[in-house]
Amino acid sequence: MRLNIVVSKNAKQYYVIESYRTEDGKNSSRIIEKLGTHEELLKLHDDPEAWARAYVEELKQKEKDAGKQILVKYSPNKQIEKDQLFLYDGGYLFLQKIFYQLRLDYICRKISKNYKFEYNLTEILANLVYGRVLFPRSKKGTYEYSQKLLETPSYELHDVYRALKVIAENKDYIQSAVYKFSGELGARNDRILYYDCTNFYFEMEEESGLCKYGPSKENRPNPIVEMGLFMDGDGIPLAFCIHEGNTNEQKTLIPLEKQIIEDFNHAKFIVCTDAGLSSTANRKFNNVADRAFITVQSIKKMKDFQKEWALSPEGWHLPGRKETFNLETILSSEESIEQYKNWTFYKEEWFNENDIEQRYIVTFDIKYMLYMRHIRAKQIERAQKAIDSSTKRDRTRKSDYKRYISKISVTTEGEVANETVYALNEEKITEEEKYDGFYAVATNLEDPVESIIRVNRRRWEIEESFRIMKTEFKSRPVYVSLDECITAHFTTCYLALILYRYLEKALGNKYTCEEIISQLREMKFYKIPTHGYLPAYTRTDFTDDLHEAFGFRTDYEILSKSMMRSIISASKKK
Repeated sequence: MRLNIVVSKNAKQYYVIESYRTEDGKNSSRIIEKLGTHEELLKLHDDPEAWARAYVEELKQKEKDAGKQILVKYSPNKQIEKDQLFLYDGGYLFLQKIFYQLRLDYICRKISKNYKFEYNLTEILANLVYGRVLFPRSKKGTYEYSQKLLETPSYELHDVYRALKVIAENKDYIQSAVYKFSGELGARNDRILYYDCTNFYFEMEEESGLCKYGPSKENRPNPIVEMGLFMDGDGIPLAFCIHEGNTNEQKTLIPLEKQIIEDFNHAKFIVCTDAGLSSTANRKFNNVADRAFITVQSIKKMKDFQKEWALSPEGWHLPGRKETFNLETILSSEESIEQYKNWTFYKEEWFNENDIEQRYIVTFDIKYMLYMRHIRAKQIERAQKAIDSSTKRDRTRKSDYKRYISKISVTTEGEVANETVYALNEEKITEEEKYDGFYAVATNLEDPVESIIRVNRRRWEIEESFRIMKTEFKSRPVYVSLDECITAHFTTCYLALILYRYLEKALGNKYTCEEIISQLREMKFYKIPTHGYLPAYTRTDFTDDLHEAFGFRTDYEILSKSMMRSIISASKKK
């Protein structure tokens, strides 16, 4: 900033100007303030030039003391430049901080040394991951979205498709390296690992490669692929695998466990799964010195004597109390139901099955019983309406209300009836009611019952992770068809989930997924070409928490170009 005196034939003008660098890198200057003519200032000051120089020095000092104030002039008569972008997305900067803390830039550089391509793999992977969280769309759509980021990408669209093959080929290395470097963000709660499977459908009609027809979680007729996911005790993904859509999910656990043991150098853990993954083979694999299992146990699939023990009203316990309870007595009056409805009863017993010593823990919860009966009452009501009307009555799914409809097509003599009769299946209803409120797990651990139950209850987080991928990240339907592109797609989804979980954790788990993503999407910046960036979002408690957690701020009234460069640099610091 300096004083500029312009002398013309008729006047002597005083201006405050500053130097700046134009978009094309050239040096230029602009007027900050017009102080007036010599004659005008002479009316106020004895020595206008001396006053003007002192005033400029004062402005310089104020700029140092209180920060730079910028005056921006716009004309209502001047059109904006054609095809020039002014609004940029900046919410990705906080995801970028985690991306670099996980050393994914180093991982990409190390991968790149094994290939001869010239594009920047770090940029491509980063933008695919940021885009999956903030503005999920096709690979082409993500490339277009990346043009609106504060950092313009140096690669072209065709580089993205080429990079997918590289990402797929290095899927296992990326997972193990991320796990290794994740320790720099804090110790991982990886003594307990949760595993589950889901599947994703494709917008195609025929099978191809990994895409096979199989039992869809969403009951769709499209080909699917299957994803297995390991999550640690804090809800952060640890490893994943992709299989053909018709693969038996029980067979996916052991191969991924072996990969964790060998590639991650992590061999001591407890595996927690749902009933669908509790095969004898999976239990035996984790019935060793360094590993253990906790798995949901279907009471309906227990042996008769075990089922009788599990459902017996006698011999129930409460945590911290020595006496035993009888469920029939407790459920016999409204008063006792009210007294114990916030408690979880349990019983336990060791059994030797298939050469495995395992402990069955059965719980009973009155609230869970009432909830199950409420749901069943609604389903019975729908079943009765279907019987009374011409609604299609054939059962379609295991949990469908139509399972309560019985169909009679023959007479008592075994002859074909003239008319098919539909009625409520009272026997089915009574049989299902026996299990209301009961829940069982099997384990080879000797830990207190409360600890086992507490660990098992956190399985909901891995189910939530699948929900986030499918809804917020829009991981399906999948539009790529080559196996390598499919694998790369789910690798970016997996990394996006890791970044999101760490972001959620950094914010103290105070906000929902919808709140976090929607507010990150709103964090935009209006570019003033010669001055810097104007935050075009609302400052909230969320943005305050975000800036506090990540150590840099973007919520000043205006950010000079040098300030924005510093912010971007801060987002890439380890």
